[in-house]
Amino acid sequence: MKTRMINVPRGVFNIREGGDLAGFPVIMLHGWPESSYCWEGVAKHLDARLHLIAPDLRGLGDSERTLDVTAYQKLELAKDVVEIVDALGIDTFFLVGHDWGGIVAQEIALLIPERVKQLVIMNIPVITNAAGAQEAAHALAAMRFMPYWYQYFQMQPGLAEAMIKGNEDVWVRYFFGKKGRDGIIPAESIAEYARCYAIPNTPATGASYYRAMQLDAKHWSELAGRKFPMTSLYIYGTEEITIVPENLNHLEDCFDTIRVEKLQAGHFVQEEKPREVAELMNDFFDTLT
Repeated sequence: MKTRMINVPRGVFNIREGGDLAGFPVIMLHGWPESSYCWEGVAKHLDARLHLIAPDLRGLGDSERTLDVTAYQKLELAKDVVEIVDALGIDTFFLVGHDWGGIVAQEIALLIPERVKQLVIMNIPVITNAAGAQEAAHALAAMRFMPYWYQYFQMQPGLAEAMIKGNEDVWVRYFFGKKGRDGIIPAESIAEYARCYAIPNTPATGASYYRAMQLDAKHWSELAGRKFPMTSLYIYGTEEITIVPENLNHLEDCFDTIRVEKLQAGHFVQEEKPREVAELMNDFFDTLT
């Protein structure tokens, strides 16, 4: 996909575009510690008639670094994306999100449901699923919440800024583990994320995704019980360690229509299995019917 910068009232953002620029738009949102580059593998296998748009979210990739933690509330990040979509002249679209991008996608879907034709999320909790979140918390408590260590680390004031700066490559590579070392997740992808993490202030802005969670939590508690009206697809990597299977419990109560597909992959499912993820999306999207 080709990249370009877009300037909207909320800031300056990098976006990737590919496919048929006259086709039906698909907005694809990345997670942490990635960038829009994470969709390159999937893009190669998506229907060529789709118009692919993948922005770098605030504070990551090549988009602007904002040091105000409140800007990283996921509803605020959703408003960033809506402005980008509006600036591109897009009305209705398919919406895809992985990890934090999956949370931002959910916020968008609740903010402007009439514009989101179909929703795809991957390896992330559903923000309206209070019952599933409670059961997941019990499962994680049995593990002493160890899978969340990196979240607690980044929540500490000043610690990420002090310890990650100068060690961005080591920091980023750690999260891709053995599959990164073995090349299952492409080396060029990890190198790109390390490059972006070395952009000044990224240890702080990356950490802000987690530092804003206390603000997010109050908002999400108010969303409990709301249902997503658009047809939705949840793709889950079964080797995931942070999003436990209990997070998927009660999904049928959160969507008017939900389809769950599982792939043998870890958290970065779209990087490990780009062809399989693209095939699921091609089958799910009703663009051509």
